[in-house]
Amino acid sequence: MRGKLVAAALIAVGVVSVQAAAQQSGQTGEKAKAEPVTREPQRVVTRHTGTFGGQRVSYSATAGETFLRADNGNPRASIFSVSYVREPRDPNRPVTFLFNGGPGSGSLWLHMGAFGPRYVAIPSDGTDDGAPPYPIVDNPHSLLDVTDLVFIDPVGTGFSHALGDTNPSEFYGVTQDARSIAQFIRQWLSENDRWNSPKYLGGESYGTTRTAAVVNQLEGQYNDVALNGLLLISTVLDFGAGADTPGNEMVHILNLPSMAATALYHGKAQAGSVEQFVEEARRFATTRYAAALLQGNALPADERAAVRRELSRFIGLSEQFLENADLRVTPDRFYKELLRDRGLTIGRLDSRYTGRDYDNAGESPDNDPSFYGIDAGYTAAVNQHLRETLNYRTDRQYSTIGGLGAPWDWRLGGGRDNDVYVNVAPYIGRALRENSGLRVFVGQGYYDFATPFFAAEYSLSRTGMPRDRFTWRYYGSGHMMYVREADRAALSRDIREFIRSR
Repeated sequence: MRGKLVAAALIAVGVVSVQAAAQQSGQTGEKAKAEPVTREPQRVVTRHTGTFGGQRVSYSATAGETFLRADNGNPRASIFSVSYVREPRDPNRPVTFLFNGGPGSGSLWLHMGAFGPRYVAIPSDGTDDGAPPYPIVDNPHSLLDVTDLVFIDPVGTGFSHALGDTNPSEFYGVTQDARSIAQFIRQWLSENDRWNSPKYLGGESYGTTRTAAVVNQLEGQYNDVALNGLLLISTVLDFGAGADTPGNEMVHILNLPSMAATALYHGKAQAGSVEQFVEEARRFATTRYAAALLQGNALPADERAAVRRELSRFIGLSEQFLENADLRVTPDRFYKELLRDRGLTIGRLDSRYTGRDYDNAGESPDNDPSFYGIDAGYTAAVNQHLRETLNYRTDRQYSTIGGLGAPWDWRLGGGRDNDVYVNVAPYIGRALRENSGLRVFVGQGYYDFATPFFAAEYSLSRTGMPRDRFTWRYYGSGHMMYVREADRAALSRDIREFIRSR
């Protein structure tokens, strides 16, 4: 059972491996149960006030469905979203569209953790959220003082679902999913008379992948919807480089700085600061370590010993363990081995978290303590907020994670290479080159192994990426940096500044 929970966490909040996805991409999902679609979309509007960024704001909240229609007008899917719009309405005010990742995750994490007008106040110090009731409190860090907010649940997540005889798997793919979100955004702009508003688009984890793919749908066509900014939170774009599969040396290089930060946090390494230490780790990873890995079994013994000694200093594992692993430590082994002497494992989404396994003898953890440490609080919070505060009533169950019931199609098209090596970062590069007003904010946690910060830096520093159009910020937590109170405030402050500086 615990193994199943690990798989769910990996898919829903982090990312699945390209190798596994490629094996699944030819399969099809279950056909949706037909339902009448003669009804109108269900929507509820409520009105509220709150103080955000030091400003008192009156706003409306619209929770409900948007029907995506086929060319013949028949509804194909119901997209659930929550829109927070400042009153009185201003057509020149920025609007920001947000979603989470997975694929297969609802938008509850950014909604109830970071930017919505209320958030769930789970422990900030990397400890378990325990049992209910969980405090759901006003969020002074919401961005409603500078932008309207639209939280989107893609098909198969939240309350969103296929309609009629439409097979839900028609939406389960990088491109298919992006088309549906782009269609939703166009409809929202039309319904709300916001076509000329400044527009921001962003997501977390696979939500950053979705952001790149949606940009390609919005700006890569002649019927453009130009954007002012992209918000990439815990970024994953280049799945080939980050694939944890035998023979891929890049994954070890890209994980090393995260391992160094984690070793330092848990007292297994020594340095003046995490910023200093990860910079040293970056340099080592791209020079001596990369050179050693690329030499494979031709690496001279003296150089191997020197690299092994330095690698041990950075990531806190014994030289004997590193020798046994051939200098290549997979994340699973690292989670289990780093604190084995204390009988603890560390988290994948946030390596500040620790857990205890059934026993201390295994090679990988039973589960991810940084996921089971937060999931109950967020699930309770989103249901309470939507059903009670926003008065949205439905018999449907809110699908927080992993409920797609069908595999994801990772193929991008354009030939074999694009379908084997999945990388959506070039979509962002093209958008930047063709839209002089577009900028990108990138926020990364030092203790995130689902989407390591060095992998984000690598994918966004390739050819065709104008470096002066990026704003980079780093946080002392993991994948969902906003679970730490100080980082929730910092992330909000950084994005507020990014939007204001346009």
